Amino acid sequence: MQLNKLLKNSSAWWVLGLGLLSAQVAVAQRPAALRGTVTDSLSGQPLAGVRVGLLGQPSGTATDALGQFRLAGLAAGTYRVQLGALGYRLKINEITLVAGETRGLTTALATTNLNLAEVTVSQPRDPNQTLAAISHIDQTLRPINSAQDLLRLVPGLFIAQHAGGGKAEQIFVRGFDADHGTDFAVSIDGLPVNMVSHAHGQGYADFHFVIPETVEQLRVYKGPYTARFGDFATAGAGEFTTKTSLDRSQVKLEVGRFDTRRALVMLDLLGTHHLFSKKPESAYVAAEYNFTNSYFDAPQHFKRFNGLVKYTGQLTDRTALTLLGSHFTSSWDASGQIPDRAVAEGLISRFGSLDPSEGGSTSRTNASVVLTTALPHDAVLRQQAYYSRYNFSLFSNFTFFKNDPVNGDEIDQTDHRNLYGYTATYDRDDRLGHRGRSLHTVAGLGTRIDASDLGLRRAVQRRILDTVSTGRLYEQNINAYLDETLELTDRLTVNAAVRADLFIFQFRGQKSDSAAGFVPLTGRVTRGRVSPKLNFYYQLSPAVQLFVRSGLGFHSNDARGVVQGTGGFNALPRATGAEVGSTFKPVPSLVVNAALWTLHLQDELVYSGDEGTTESAGPTRRYGVDVSARYQLTGRLFLDADVNYSHGRIVNAPEGENRIPLAPSFTSIGGLTLKNPNGLSASLRYRHIDSRPAQEDNAIRARGYFLLDAVANYTRPRFQLGATAENLLNVAWNEAQFATDSQLRGEAASVNELNFTPGTPFFIKLNASVFF
Repeated sequence: MQLNKLLKNSSAWWVLGLGLLSAQVAVAQRPAALRGTVTDSLSGQPLAGVRVGLLGQPSGTATDALGQFRLAGLAAGTYRVQLGALGYRLKINEITLVAGETRGLTTALATTNLNLAEVTVSQPRDPNQTLAAISHIDQTLRPINSAQDLLRLVPGLFIAQHAGGGKAEQIFVRGFDADHGTDFAVSIDGLPVNMVSHAHGQGYADFHFVIPETVEQLRVYKGPYTARFGDFATAGAGEFTTKTSLDRSQVKLEVGRFDTRRALVMLDLLGTHHLFSKKPESAYVAAEYNFTNSYFDAPQHFKRFNGLVKYTGQLTDRTALTLLGSHFTSSWDASGQIPDRAVAEGLISRFGSLDPSEGGSTSRTNASVVLTTALPHDAVLRQQAYYSRYNFSLFSNFTFFKNDPVNGDEIDQTDHRNLYGYTATYDRDDRLGHRGRSLHTVAGLGTRIDASDLGLRRAVQRRILDTVSTGRLYEQNINAYLDETLELTDRLTVNAAVRADLFIFQFRGQKSDSAAGFVPLTGRVTRGRVSPKLNFYYQLSPAVQLFVRSGLGFHSNDARGVVQGTGGFNALPRATGAEVGSTFKPVPSLVVNAALWTLHLQDELVYSGDEGTTESAGPTRRYGVDVSARYQLTGRLFLDADVNYSHGRIVNAPEGENRIPLAPSFTSIGGLTLKNPNGLSASLRYRHIDSRPAQEDNAIRARGYFLLDAVANYTRPRFQLGATAENLLNVAWNEAQFATDSQLRGEAASVNELNFTPGTPFFIKLNASVFF
């Protein structure tokens, strides 16, 4: 009896013991997790895109928009957590995890001097940004003196100005004469810069409303491979971001040749004070004023004012708010483009003008609010609403007296626009399978509405003679996309995405017709595009990343051409692109990005704002090679070069008449930069673009050029002194060039030849800044 009772009790104890042991084993097998937040040590603001990894393990993650990260599925033990970002000092924390626990880690990173040996070629959170390392190096090394220089930060991108400095630049990239932005999308702080159905050209991207000293980051995306970008992102896209806070306040003055003057003020508004919360907050205001008469014979009277105010704050642990407002206004006179024969015959000098009444004025006012919220399950919701009020008036004369031998051919293009937009992105990290493979999901939804009054009128000496066309534009884009990035193995990552765009083109107006007077120019067309993307990234080693990318994209065409029926199904001509390449470091101090690419555009159909007509070049095909290299020669000396080759042809045109006008085939940018720890920095830079066909039969060629520029600065904690010199060799070069059929006063017939705007001669500018 007692024996049975003892056995029963023993069994119970055994069962209880086994149960406790099983529980202990289960607890021991339960994975641990590490959550954390990474901030800037100076401002306290969260840092997005910081690489977080465990030493000795190949996989890792990156911080989200709120500076937060999570590493899950970890066994109990001691780990060394490595945190790093471009421009910040690498930091390693040792963490011991107990089975089943979720450990928190808050880390602040400090900025550091650039060292290419510490630059990594992997981009775990945004793999499509294959030029991230190159872009960061350029922002650190390359001197920025104007808004135009910001666009030049895009590797392989060239710009040209041909209206006195007041209007958007002509953009050349990847074998495209992208006009003023038709095939390259530009944004700043989520605000779109390109204008649809603009009075002067489709995709018109006037970037002059950006103060260069306020820009903190640039993300470059070549080709149509990223779902976040839709309209105009065929050759690529550039995303600029302004500073969230100021390290210090600044007053800057600049003076230069040709009556050039500039004043800049940047003021920190908060310091240690708070507005909406007791968490990190910052606010600043920046303003600049520019004036120059430029280098032309006729003074250009160029004036520009920019103002910006920005607030960034952490409202709670899970919510951040950004508020932005800016205003820009500019006016100028322009000497315009002139024909070769006018200079050769001595009618005017190289810097003269045939119609000094050219010029214009423009303004833009922006407002934006961004709310970023951390959601359960490692997700982040970012919402942005924005508004822009835009005004534009441009007087130009391209053909002189060809159409009107008495009054001349001056035209006035006007655009008075309201632009409204909303975007939302849902960003989430998951772990799949028993290996816990990382899956990064981004879902986006957005809309944009452009409502504008457009006009094209004939004028003489800026006095309106009559109307060519006028009307009211309403154009809306509704878009959505899903982007998935899956870690297939420790080395191989796939990015698959699809984007859908719906466009509503509506225009109500009238157009002059010599036979019928004014005829209606009215219609409404709805068109859509679905654009899939598929990209692969393979981390061959810590120093070598390989990629294969492909995708479909598009650019929209002008609503006036679309509603007339000339656009037809080509309202949204498709772009099909693919590339293969690598970002690699053959030696620790050398970073190289190389890509072999191809791009086929269904129809280069554009609306010519100068003539009020729609023209089609038909389908085109391009291929090329891009190579960018950044090398640190010594601790203080850096060398960089971009070399870009492209070959493009019009597909259906006969041989000998199939050149793509103004499409560059070879471009190169590079330089040598000194960064001295005692405050002295200097840079000698070159720009080269080859001669290229100005029309399809190559009978007229745009002339190439090679230029040298130099910059030197001496910086101390309280002040900076600097000098900038452009065109050191004083080369006579053409900035903007076109094959134009023009007729001068007194000529019996028009002449088709090269018309150009001369580039700047030797130019020097001095600057002085005070920091406080």
